[in-house]
Amino acid sequence: MSDPISSIRNLGPAFEQACTQAGIMTAQELRDLGADEAYARLLQAGTRPHFIGYYVLVMGLQGRPWNDCKGEEKKALRERFDAIKASTSRAPESQLISDLDAVGVRVSASDLKPV
Repeated sequence: MSDPISSIRNLGPAFEQACTQAGIMTAQELRDLGADEAYARLLQAGTRPHFIGYYVLVMGLQGRPWNDCKGEEKKALRERFDAIKASTSRAPESQLISDLDAVGVRVSASDLKPV
């Protein structure tokens, strides 16, 4: 059996679930893809871009604490994150959901109450 994604430092169950939705099933697959390709796949699958999430992934794949990223290294990672975000197109349905969220149209199941 392969190690779960959550076995990688800094990455928990929520990140593991996002990876599963992006078709990344194991820690080894995530390592093989590398941070940039994996993050692009997460964005394509509908994950909202978030710089901290990106650099936490980078630090985790390097076996470093999430908050170990500082100074020039953090600046360089920000440039990589911006490039990934700019070059990644989201699935049309993910963009629709994002747009609905932005205007407050979409509701969750917990918002619905039986009559």
